[in-house]
Amino acid sequence: MNLSSRLVVCGFAMRRLSRVGGSLLLAALASVCGCKQGSSARPTGPAAAIVAPLGLPPVPIPVDNPPTASSIVLGRRLFYDANLSKDKSISCSSCHDPQRGFADPRERSLGVGGATGLRHAPSLLNAAYLPLLFWDGRARSLEAQVGVPMADPLEMNQAHEAAVAKLRRDPSYKTLFRNAFGSDEISMKRVENALASFERTLLSGNSAFDRYKYQGRKDALSAAQIRGLAAFEDPLRGNCASCHTIGRKYALFTDGEFHNTGEGVGDNEQPLDPGRYRVTGLDKDRGSFLTPSLRDVALTAPYMHDGKLKTLKDVVDFYAGKGNSNPYLDDRIARIELSGQERSDLVEFLKSLTGLMPSNAEPPEKDQSQ
Repeated sequence: MNLSSRLVVCGFAMRRLSRVGGSLLLAALASVCGCKQGSSARPTGPAAAIVAPLGLPPVPIPVDNPPTASSIVLGRRLFYDANLSKDKSISCSSCHDPQRGFADPRERSLGVGGATGLRHAPSLLNAAYLPLLFWDGRARSLEAQVGVPMADPLEMNQAHEAAVAKLRRDPSYKTLFRNAFGSDEISMKRVENALASFERTLLSGNSAFDRYKYQGRKDALSAAQIRGLAAFEDPLRGNCASCHTIGRKYALFTDGEFHNTGEGVGDNEQPLDPGRYRVTGLDKDRGSFLTPSLRDVALTAPYMHDGKLKTLKDVVDFYAGKGNSNPYLDDRIARIELSGQERSDLVEFLKSLTGLMPSNAEPPEKDQSQ
């Protein structure tokens, strides 16, 4: 079992062993995951408590990369550092803007030299809960995900070795890496671990929906939003919750699975983008993409893997039209039946999913200017 697979197992082990205390939990997870403790890329110092806001479950933490205050600080600095791109023109935040729900307002992100990405950049909010990342699920952990855009020629277009060399030439990073990992060694694995630790803090909950659903505050939603929630959950109307899940104690608004919704289909009724098929090679996965969370969806336009739908109304109308026919269309799409009023109510309900941004979401320099 490789490292990224072990991290997925760790997430499930955390939930199963949640009643085990302190060091016993750590030992149990290490046994389950087969992870080595004390490696050079493992942060040092006391683990930082990442507290999930109302409406979200405990954050799954990989045993070989427990976040610390220092590793999160380092990851935040790296997230906003354009040195990770070849020509120092873009950073992670260029395509995951905190003002836009850590998504990109453009249909396609622009990389180094104006290169255009193949898909729309999704939000990073609550990505800590996803068992697989990217629209096609090719990364099994945040640690595995963060290094991909750096080397992608359509994104940051810089070899990992070159990025690390730049960081080594910056004296300020030596202190940050020493604080995080116990020595000033700078390696790609440490960069990945620090960035992943920061991204695990990008949590958004405590929305009007959460206060209505999980605190019982009936005045938290408007009458239209309450009607929209009913349509959202009704399998004979919106049927949205069959993929954008709502639980009894918390709601991730994603099933973490892949579906062909009929969006992005060409004139010959074939998906223009192979989606998950590119990873699995399974015919059933053609044109299937990861279910995005709907939290903060009002902030993250445009929508879908190709960014073709510009507004929430466009999205609701698309599904009300039962998607575009193709041989791989998920059978849940055909069951959607929405009146004009229900479409309007659904849009209003989706606006109630805007939560509170994490306190450390802004660039580090914002702290210094306050």
